[in-house]
Amino acid sequence: MTKRYPLFVRGDLDGFFGLFVDNLVQLLLIIGLCSSACGMKGTDARFLYQHILPGAAISILFGNLFYAWQAHRLAAKTGRDDVTALPYGINTVSLLVYVFFVIKPVYDATGSARAAWQMGLLACIGSGLIEFLGSFVAERIRRSTPRAALLSTLSGIAIGFISMTFALQIFQYPLVAMLPLGLILITYFSNIKLPWGLPGGFLAVVVGTAAAWILSMFNATDVSGVKVSLANVQEAWGLRGWSPPRFAGGEIWELLRSDGEWLKFVSVIVPMGLFNVIGSLQNIESAEAAGDAYDTRSSLAVNGLGTVLAALFGSCFPTTIYIGHPGWKGLGARAGYSTLDGLVIALICFTGTVALVNSIIPMQAGIAIVLWIGIIITAQAFQTTPREHAPAVAVGQFPAIAAWGATVVQGTFLVTGGSMQTALQENPAVAVSGFLLHAMLTLERGFIFTCMILAAITVFLIQRRFYTAAVWSLIAALLAYSGLTHAYQLSGNNLDFLFVLAAPTDDSLVFRAGKIAVGYLMFAALFAGIGCLQRSNTADRESDATDGESH
Repeated sequence: MTKRYPLFVRGDLDGFFGLFVDNLVQLLLIIGLCSSACGMKGTDARFLYQHILPGAAISILFGNLFYAWQAHRLAAKTGRDDVTALPYGINTVSLLVYVFFVIKPVYDATGSARAAWQMGLLACIGSGLIEFLGSFVAERIRRSTPRAALLSTLSGIAIGFISMTFALQIFQYPLVAMLPLGLILITYFSNIKLPWGLPGGFLAVVVGTAAAWILSMFNATDVSGVKVSLANVQEAWGLRGWSPPRFAGGEIWELLRSDGEWLKFVSVIVPMGLFNVIGSLQNIESAEAAGDAYDTRSSLAVNGLGTVLAALFGSCFPTTIYIGHPGWKGLGARAGYSTLDGLVIALICFTGTVALVNSIIPMQAGIAIVLWIGIIITAQAFQTTPREHAPAVAVGQFPAIAAWGATVVQGTFLVTGGSMQTALQENPAVAVSGFLLHAMLTLERGFIFTCMILAAITVFLIQRRFYTAAVWSLIAALLAYSGLTHAYQLSGNNLDFLFVLAAPTDDSLVFRAGKIAVGYLMFAALFAGIGCLQRSNTADRESDATDGESH
């Protein structure tokens, strides 16, 4: 019997708060980084509030509505009422990379926030086109890649960049964030209903917000570290104003017709576009492992179109299918959470009330939901792959964990005023608390590819498919030699890709991954040799068995 698929369920409210907090963090990050590092403040703040935020909102609304509609289609096709829409929003990694390696360098060179914004738009639309084109080959990649290889990357990201980040936030601000965490753990690990049937995520946000405001009344904000006050609310209220989306295609065309300065940023745009394709592909696999099998091509194509739409209406920041579908499914969310998130994000961006929302509801009140989602993603990688493939999941996590460590070390150098480039030039084997800095940087570059490849190789070795493992090793060698993985150039603390045909930046520390490529080639030779030996031994045993039967 076909079950009726509802427009909105109680779990959608929890799902909304989780996704909304995630997207709100991205919007606040855009405001903070673009105003502090890219000159978009004072009179140039119009790029933020009149162009970038409305453009980001259009892309989020477009994607959220599509993925909600897609969930309704899948529910109708399967006759189920428990289908959860794919989560969607601004890509955090692309946001950071485009700020520090595209927008900020242009602003530093020209002193023009408008020129920096234009280059960001071009980078964004380039990434979107790569994502769209990648949708036509992604399903073939997905079919030929073991599930452990696709999910191990997500679990590594979930441990370092999601769970650990928000766990630290919680223990940094315990008076506001720990009680909401307790409510989340009770609701979703103990699976009990709260009084009056209140959703756990909604109650957690209310309790965290109330705690922050009560502490502020007793002047205890220095203890909690969370700043909420009527003065902040009044200041944020003054920033409101109607800012509808404005078409920015002419700005992109103007830059394309210029002297070609944008070509030097291709080395940033191409890998980020490819990473977004692979990352979204992994998230679609994660959704299927949780029970919702979405069409790969249409899911990725709309993801790419959302990024193109963002650029055409003023946002410099690509969107992506978010990590965490099984977490939102575990919250009980269906399609309504996606629709509501798109509508609310659009409302606060079009009305200039992003800062107002943040001044009333502190981020720490809702981060427990996102932490729980990270935990579920990590668990899924082990629970939904064959038991014998668990070692492959563990192997695939190493590059992602190394990438997280490299990010922490990079931030530490920035805060203390040190230079990773200087440290490595003085001692290439320098270690930070016993962890080799150079090795962390090599694993960080292209880690999404490396996680997947190492996990795939491990799966095929477990299955004794040595020739297939050798093929994956050859792919790894090609990526390393090309510079998509492992190779880097380091200028101060600015880490960038280094392609094989690209000239490095002046005075930068350069590492081309030729030796690592040779290492992968040795992998391939070893695995192929073992495969030949195995085939020979099998043939000998079959021959002996035939001779025995003939006698």
